[in-house]
Amino acid sequence: MPEDVEISAKDRELLAILRENARTPIAEIARRLGVARTTAQTRLSRLEDTGVIQGYGVRLGEAAERGMLRAVVLVAAEPRAYASVAAALKALPETEALYAASGRYDLLARVAAPGAAALDRVLDRLADVEGVQDTESVILLSTKLDRR
Repeated sequence: MPEDVEISAKDRELLAILRENARTPIAEIARRLGVARTTAQTRLSRLEDTGVIQGYGVRLGEAAERGMLRAVVLVAAEPRAYASVAAALKALPETEALYAASGRYDLLARVAAPGAAALDRVLDRLADVEGVQDTESVILLSTKLDRR
């Protein structure tokens, strides 16, 4: 979150509501926060205007997720290739998230593919990116908590 923006307890409640369902009507948000509709709208607009809320996304339902196999891939990049490796991983459509890391690995990528064979091909493509020194993959079996 932006450093110079103060996030109140009500703002955090509002963000939690939006995490549950970003399409929650403003009247419902106001009711759950215990504030007037205009107050809820003002808070929401301020969070958007200050960059606390940078956008809204799509969370796929069970039907679309069925059969998807995910992995977390730890990536060690050659010292001068970090930026180009990160750009290449961002360009892979199977990359859902990419994080900078400290320690033995430089990047952590969460990737998804429709099944084991497709995931294997993704992991091969990822390892073949110029500047990648080493990778280690962990297959995700189930989600126990996701607050996105």
